[in-house]
Amino acid sequence: MDAPQHASRSGGVVATLALAGTTAAIMQTLVTPLIAELPRILGTTPSNATWVITTTLLVAAVCVPVVGRLGDLLGKRRMLLACSVPLIAGSVVCALSSSVVPMIIGRGLQGMGMGMVPLGIALLRDVVPAQKLSSSIALVSASMGIGGGLGLPIAAAVAQYANWRVLFWGSAVLATAIAVLIWFLIPGVPAAKGQRFDAPGALGLGAGLVCLLLAISKGADWGWGSGTTLGLFAAAVVLLIGWGAWELRTTDPLVDLRTTARPRVLLTNIASIFVGFAMYAGMLVMPQLLQFPEATGYGLGQSILASGLWMAPGGVMMMIVSPLGGKLTNACGPKVTLLSGALVIAAGYGLSLALMGSAWGIMLAIMVINSGVGLAYGSMPALIMSSVPLSETAAANSFNTLMRSLGTSVGAAVIGLVLSQMTTSIAGRSITSEGGFRTGLLIGCGIAVVSAAIAAVIPAVRDIAAGSEKTPAAPEPEKSTVEAGTIGR
Repeated sequence: MDAPQHASRSGGVVATLALAGTTAAIMQTLVTPLIAELPRILGTTPSNATWVITTTLLVAAVCVPVVGRLGDLLGKRRMLLACSVPLIAGSVVCALSSSVVPMIIGRGLQGMGMGMVPLGIALLRDVVPAQKLSSSIALVSASMGIGGGLGLPIAAAVAQYANWRVLFWGSAVLATAIAVLIWFLIPGVPAAKGQRFDAPGALGLGAGLVCLLLAISKGADWGWGSGTTLGLFAAAVVLLIGWGAWELRTTDPLVDLRTTARPRVLLTNIASIFVGFAMYAGMLVMPQLLQFPEATGYGLGQSILASGLWMAPGGVMMMIVSPLGGKLTNACGPKVTLLSGALVIAAGYGLSLALMGSAWGIMLAIMVINSGVGLAYGSMPALIMSSVPLSETAAANSFNTLMRSLGTSVGAAVIGLVLSQMTTSIAGRSITSEGGFRTGLLIGCGIAVVSAAIAAVIPAVRDIAAGSEKTPAAPEPEKSTVEAGTIGR
């Protein structure tokens, strides 16, 4: 595909895809300010109310790799439009809900929209000129973090000053606008020919992911040693091993595990898990530090809205840094950008340990952390797409997105466990201690250092004949997996 043929409208394409990714990510944090109120709003128990968040996570994990593969087979524009339908429908269902079951259904539909992010990244390779590709990939990829960073304060403001249903009506309008923009601005790209959809692979991966993520996300509530949790972990192992065996045998797999096993792809996906973990550690610790009562001696006594506003500059920094990360990728290659991002995240956590006693200090630390996330998230698709054929870009990016989500899920479970176990008693009530918060931040720092170490050993794309790194002028998907432009370094 000759990307420059669409050069005249590539700016609108990139803006639309970035907005689509941000919108999909906002759906993930939309109900966060409502967590404490959900049992009252929906007339249910706190345990049942947590399914409003868990369902979105589970559905997104299952649908993202499936949607990515369908994008390769049926066309990425078509699947982007398809993803907008459940986003709109889910928002309307949630806005009309007065009980927990329809709310869970609506949130599940919203989770299906997360497939927009990897689809958008993969589409960029087809329609954006080579000289703009790195910065465009960085911006669209970082939209996951941007949406999460900006969605929280926006949702908190709406929840505090308006009816909670406004959140969902607003998301329905935003999703509809995205669908209109996709329809008019996103060009159609020919889909892969002569391949079929791997339905058994989709079912096997979906079942394995549901068992794994359900055990991770609900293990703290059910007990990590309970029969239900251990049974789900065991089922996940069996199902995912069986799925892997099937994928290696089938002709047109959902995920080409042989490609995924290449060192460059494998190490990038492993680093993605650790970066996702590191990002989410701060998102769990910082808001609680801001909102804890000042009487504790370490809490900062901020309201939900105020804490969201203190966190918002982090999302803005991610938006600013992402295009700069694209320029760094052009100059030095995506491996250097990923390594730099991981080190910046680690530095941000180090800063947070020194400045956690003030709201401005936390704001500064989250700005540094999110800057690192913006660099890291923007480099991962470039590394992946420089190593896979054109016909597999959406599926490969979807799998990488899944790895990031797996990292955030594991991070939520681990940091949540630390904060719940390291407690102190104030006025007869058990709350997380200052040591617990510091331990959570130290874990985030350590995980970021691990991700940097993994990034450091990712092999570079090399010209076999010359034995040195090269930047090819155009992709050759039939014979080579090296990306066009400069992202293959």
